[in-house]
Amino acid sequence: MLAPVPRPASGLTVRCTRALFSPWSRLSLLVVLLASAASAVLLYEPQQLLSAGWPPQLSGPAAVVLFGVGYGVCTAAFVPRPILNLAAGALFGSQAGLVAAIGGTVLGAGIAFTLGRVLGQDALRPLVRGRWLKAADGQLSRHGFRSMLAIRLFPGVPFAAANYCAAVSRMGYLPFLLGTGLGSIPNTAAYVVAGSRAGSPTSPAFLIAAGFIVVTGVAAAVVAWTKRHRLRAR
Repeated sequence: MLAPVPRPASGLTVRCTRALFSPWSRLSLLVVLLASAASAVLLYEPQQLLSAGWPPQLSGPAAVVLFGVGYGVCTAAFVPRPILNLAAGALFGSQAGLVAAIGGTVLGAGIAFTLGRVLGQDALRPLVRGRWLKAADGQLSRHGFRSMLAIRLFPGVPFAAANYCAAVSRMGYLPFLLGTGLGSIPNTAAYVVAGSRAGSPTSPAFLIAAGFIVVTGVAAAVVAWTKRHRLRAR
C-alpha cells in the first residue's frame, strides 16, 4: 500500500508565516514590549520595591544577587539608573552596592541589546543612511569596546538609547558588555557612595561623590550644548 503523499503548505500559510516573522513585524513587537514596560513602570513603580529592600527575608549575598537581577530588569524597563544606584548604596553599602549596581547595569544592557538585535536590527539597518548615521554606525561596528567605554563614561548619553543604537549596529556582545561594565563604574560608584552616606550628608565621602555627580552632569550639559550649536552651524 502506497504511503500518502504529504500536502505542500498552502500559499496563504507561507505568506502569513513570512509576515509574522518579517523584520517590521518583529520591530512592531519590540515597540509594544517597550511601551508595555514603560507603562508598567509608571503604574507600579517597581523601583520602590528595590529601594524598600524587597524581599525583606533575604540578606547577604543572596539579597545582593536578587537586587542585581531586579536592577537589570528595571533598567531594561526604563527605570532611571540613578535612583537604583542610590538605593543600592543605601541598602548594601559602598562595596556590595557597587557590585549589585554594576551587575544589574550589565544585565539590563544585555537584555536591551538582545531585544534590539533580535527584534529591531533587520528593520532598522536599511534606514541607516546619511553621512552622520553611517559614520556613527561605522564607529560602533568597528570599535565596539572603545565606543561603548566612551559612551558609558559620558553621563549625558541616555542609557536605553545607547543600548538600542548599539544593537542596530554590527557590534558584538562581548565588546558591548565589557565597555558597558567598565565605563559605568565611575558614575555608578559616585551614586552608590552618595546613597550609602546619605545619612551623613556632611561627610567627606558624600561631598566628594555629590561633587563628582554635579561636575560630570554640568560637563555633559556643556558638551551637549556645544555639539548642538556646532551641528546647527553646519
